[in-house]
Amino acid sequence: MHEYSVVQALLEQIEDVAQQNDATKVTKIIVKIGVMSGIEAHLLEIAFNTFKEKTICDGAEFVMNIQSLKIRCNSCLKESELEKVHYCCQECASTDVEVIDGEDMFLMSLEME
Repeated sequence: MHEYSVVQALLEQIEDVAQQNDATKVTKIIVKIGVMSGIEAHLLEIAFNTFKEKTICDGAEFVMNIQSLKIRCNSCLKESELEKVHYCCQECASTDVEVIDGEDMFLMSLEME
């Protein structure tokens, strides 16, 4: 389960940001998880809740925003948000598309004290 290593990296990133802002406690964490990031949201939440204890995030609310797959067609230049993972333009049916969102995980914001 690679979610544990993802949480370790996330906690390190959070601690760095908190330290840069002279915060002593993090009360809320918001992350964006792309559907094609390879991260299982429920496993990430379990891992986060397991490892946040005795860190600056102990007791923090963990909010996950799931990002669907967004593509841009290189033929007609239309941007689409896909319901199913199907790399095909919904406008012109071209398969010459570029993924513009939905493949990564990002730390979006923190609430700190």
